Amino acid sequence: MTLETGISPRRVPLLTAEGRWYGRVNFAANPVVNGNQEGRGRASGRDLTMLEIKGLSKTYGNKVRALDGVDLSIPKGMFGLLGPNGAGKSTLMRTIATLQAPDAGTLTFGDIDVLKDPQALRATLGYLPQDFGVYPRMSAKAMLDHLAVLKGLSNGKERKAVVTSLLEQTNLAQHANKAVASFSGGMRQRFGIAQALLGDPQLIIVDEPTAGLDPEERNRFHNLLSEIGENVVVILSTHIVEDVSDLCPNMAILNGGKIVAKGSPGELIKGLEGKVWARTIVKSELAGLRSRYNIISERLTVGQVRIHVVSDENPGEGFEPIQADLEDVYFSTIRQGKTAPAVAA
Repeated sequence: MTLETGISPRRVPLLTAEGRWYGRVNFAANPVVNGNQEGRGRASGRDLTMLEIKGLSKTYGNKVRALDGVDLSIPKGMFGLLGPNGAGKSTLMRTIATLQAPDAGTLTFGDIDVLKDPQALRATLGYLPQDFGVYPRMSAKAMLDHLAVLKGLSNGKERKAVVTSLLEQTNLAQHANKAVASFSGGMRQRFGIAQALLGDPQLIIVDEPTAGLDPEERNRFHNLLSEIGENVVVILSTHIVEDVSDLCPNMAILNGGKIVAKGSPGELIKGLEGKVWARTIVKSELAGLRSRYNIISERLTVGQVRIHVVSDENPGEGFEPIQADLEDVYFSTIRQGKTAPAVAA
């Protein structure tokens, strides 16, 4: 076993929404063995298979309570965090990523106490925020190589192999020499995943990754996330129900800064079994029906409105029973909390 020495402390790149690279880990004290950082991910015998969140709360200076006693246990695999805009999802993701501190609560990843030792978490974290900045004239290959250096991959030959592999994995090899700033939205998100995978992370956070992508890019991104989620903890934060339905065996719904539902999609859907009814109406009927039924969703189609209601009994008046899906779970859960005060993103 060869030990590379003379490695100075490096910045561990956490890509923030403002486009800044944040964090520092001392790789001199945590050396690279055969090009691989010890103490990272599965190394050093660390148990990094479960993220535990207990009583996490955060209130901003404007008195907005963004997180209110959040409790979650997130195992290895894909975990979906659903919620409307302003539910507190991004606040929770930033807190887990050590980009801001909570006011109360605990956060552990395996044997890492994240709030006491954020550096240890950063060394095994991959983070793709909603928006991120790039150097305008730097190619994908050059920028990924640069970020690999910041993550401690000092062996040039190994670093080149890692960069090449990640570009291929994210289907960007043919665009390796193009400036990232010129990429389409989907290509840019795939590059974001490539940088998040540098350093063999065991916890990966992706915040609204498919927003604005066309159907083909969404499918490609789904396939990529499915592959990644087989061996590590991946948190998918989104307001797109289909993303969670397609990818995640475990999930939670966040609204008003609180976890209002959690479990497997199948379990949550089963809770609405036999309780969802649908009817197609003309638009002029909608206002009257809103006052009489618990309408959870409305969809305008060719001049008519398809409504879903939740009821323990047949509402009558032309309603028909339908098989509940995760979208019904999401809308019914969010509707219950519509009176909750607005919170931060």
